[in-house]
Amino acid sequence: MSLPLSTTYRPMEAMPESELPVGPQWHYEPKWDGFRCLAFRDGERVDLESKSQKPLTRYFPELAAALLQLRARRFVLDGEIVIPADGGLSFDHLLMRIHPAESRIRKLSKETPCVYIVFDLLVDEHGRSLVGRPLEERRKHLERFAKAYFSKNADHVIRLSPVTRKVDVARKWFHMGVGLDGIVAKRDDLPYQSGERTGMQKIKKRRTADCVVGGFRYLEKEPLVGSLLLGLYNDQGLLDHVGFTSSIHRENRAALTRDLEAMVKPPGFTGKAPGGLSRWSPKRSMEWKPLAPRLVAEVEFDHFTGGRFRHGTKFLRWRPEKAPQDCTMKQVERENRSALGLL
Repeated sequence: MSLPLSTTYRPMEAMPESELPVGPQWHYEPKWDGFRCLAFRDGERVDLESKSQKPLTRYFPELAAALLQLRARRFVLDGEIVIPADGGLSFDHLLMRIHPAESRIRKLSKETPCVYIVFDLLVDEHGRSLVGRPLEERRKHLERFAKAYFSKNADHVIRLSPVTRKVDVARKWFHMGVGLDGIVAKRDDLPYQSGERTGMQKIKKRRTADCVVGGFRYLEKEPLVGSLLLGLYNDQGLLDHVGFTSSIHRENRAALTRDLEAMVKPPGFTGKAPGGLSRWSPKRSMEWKPLAPRLVAEVEFDHFTGGRFRHGTKFLRWRPEKAPQDCTMKQVERENRSALGLL
């Protein structure tokens, strides 16, 4: 490519923090729940690169086509690929795109097209690198670029991410329900920090839920509990498996294992149950023991999508005073306002 940045150029990253920084040097942006992506266009070529420098172009053909339709012929953008679905954004639909079959990808690109939300301009339409300039200046270039080119993409696949310097507005965004992963705070006075966490902070939503322990798995090489299998009651009153937690202190495993083994009782989960052994996962750690629905654990989580916690959760404490039947799906329902209204 003849661009001043190669496709191996690393995007800047963020330092996790618990509170929004305050001061005149900061501005705030929504943290979108999608795939981070640098978009390179050089003439008739488009390359989409993930944060881990893996190519994404084949998985999002509608975005590549939209970038080729822009009148600007040379540029590099930094943004987030999201997929709108059911009034919000669906991470599960994004994961479905990472598929080996091109026919499947093409079908999904028409059924659930993506949106690319842009928050930085690294190379402008004249092929000039902007990464050495402060963010405040790059943002002005980006807004001019968006006004000149984004409004021309008829399907609105490419959009400009909003920004604010008002911390009160950022706090309102933080509590918006559907589609946001938190808030990103960036230093206006710094150049682009490729591969670094200097100058950008992410404040993510962390939420808690009380879950029934419907089963457990052993460690792979020891007869000690490795993870607790978590359940929530659905609208039909059935206990669905929704995820796991493995943040158990080593010194507590032996005593906890004895307690759990004394409570083993099928079926454990009366609704959706964990998977068992298969030819793909023939390890002992995939086996699980069902428990009587008596134990309630409070866990911390970041995302709940597709009927389960997207990642493993963090065990916080036991809740002996909590009735298991009160551990319902209502705890993980999110506020219904869609963050798409910010675009």
